[in-house]
Amino acid sequence: MKKLLLVIVVVAFSFTANAQDFRAGINVGLPVGDAGDAYTLNFGVDLSYMWNVSDDFDAGLSTGYSHFILDSEFNGDDASFLPLAGSARFNASEEFVLGADLGYGIGISPDGNDGGFYYRPLIGYNVGGNTQITASYSGVSVDGGTFSSINLGVNFGL
Repeated sequence: MKKLLLVIVVVAFSFTANAQDFRAGINVGLPVGDAGDAYTLNFGVDLSYMWNVSDDFDAGLSTGYSHFILDSEFNGDDASFLPLAGSARFNASEEFVLGADLGYGIGISPDGNDGGFYYRPLIGYNVGGNTQITASYSGVSVDGGTFSSINLGVNFGL
């Protein structure tokens, strides 16, 4: 199932890679909740393609990579996920954007990480024609807990 979802996302992005609504971003975050007990830092990259549904609303697909760094006081490995999600963005004004990503976070590491439900509400501030500063809360619900973080990032239109 994981491989099928990955193939679908790759094919969708292949058809839309030259579109103006293709965006890429980077983010860094502080793990909170269950993840905050054992992990010290989260960082990731984001890729998305958005279709303009109306003047104020966009919908599309998103993927990326999210990596949680394990605190040196704990034995084990870092945790990482590949989120595959549907995205929605509401342009509250010319400067502010409200949005959410919902989907599945595929567990990449450590062994036994099957992933789970992925969610990411966010707020964005447009600082230029193709640049946006974002603040978000992201989480992946896994068996026995949740990998979640509060993030700050920047997105660029390609």
